[in-house]
Amino acid sequence: MLPQRVRQVLGLIATLLFGIFIFGLSHSISTGFAGFWGGLPFAIIAVTVVGMACYDLWDETVRKQD
Repeated sequence: MLPQRVRQVLGLIATLLFGIFIFGLSHSISTGFAGFWGGLPFAIIAVTVVGMACYDLWDETVRKQD
């Protein structure tokens, strides 16, 4: 088992890389052939998924476990 601080740092790095990838993909879709309105559903989904990833990071590393 990894120490708490190491889990926090690794989780933060992984979540940041995931968020950068997803938002870059969303930007690419919105500025490409699909246009803004074609890429809007994916952008909404991307924000939701990255939000869930941030919550999971907080839940697994920061929140006190009973």
